[in-house]
Amino acid sequence: GKDMGGALLFGRRTYEDFYGYWPHQGGNPFTDVLNRARKYVVSTTLREAPWENSVLLKDAGDVEGIEEGLTVLGSGVLARELMRRGLVDEWLLMVHPVVLGTGRRLFDGVEAGLRLVESVVTTTGVVIATYRRREA
Repeated sequence: GKDMGGALLFGRRTYEDFYGYWPHQGGNPFTDVLNRARKYVVSTTLREAPWENSVLLKDAGDVEGIEEGLTVLGSGVLARELMRRGLVDEWLLMVHPVVLGTGRRLFDGVEAGLRLVESVVTTTGVVIATYRRREA
C-alpha cells in the first residue's frame, strides 16, 4: 500500500476514537504501526494526548512548523481547515461504492484546486484516488 509518511495527524474526535480502539488490538500489524508512529492531535479542548508518541497541538496552524510529512486519517473538520489554510499538498481519497442521501461535503466552502495524479480500483470496487494541489 501507500506509505503513510512520517507521522499521523488527527483531529480530536478521530484521535479519541482511534485511541479507544487500536492500542488494544493484539495480533493486528496495523496496531503496531499506529502505536509506534508519531501522532499529532489538534484540539482546543484536550489537556493531554495519552497515546504513546503523541503530541498535542492547540491550533491547526501549528502543523506549519512540523518538518516531517504528515498523514491525516479521517478528521474531516481538521482536513477542511488544513485545506482552507493551504497546508495540504496531496490527498489520498478512498471512495466506497455506497450511496448516501445526506452527509458532509469534504471540501464544502473551500476551493479545492486539485488534479488527479493516480487512481486504482480495488477488487471490492473501492476507488483509491490520489490528488495533488494545483500550483497557482
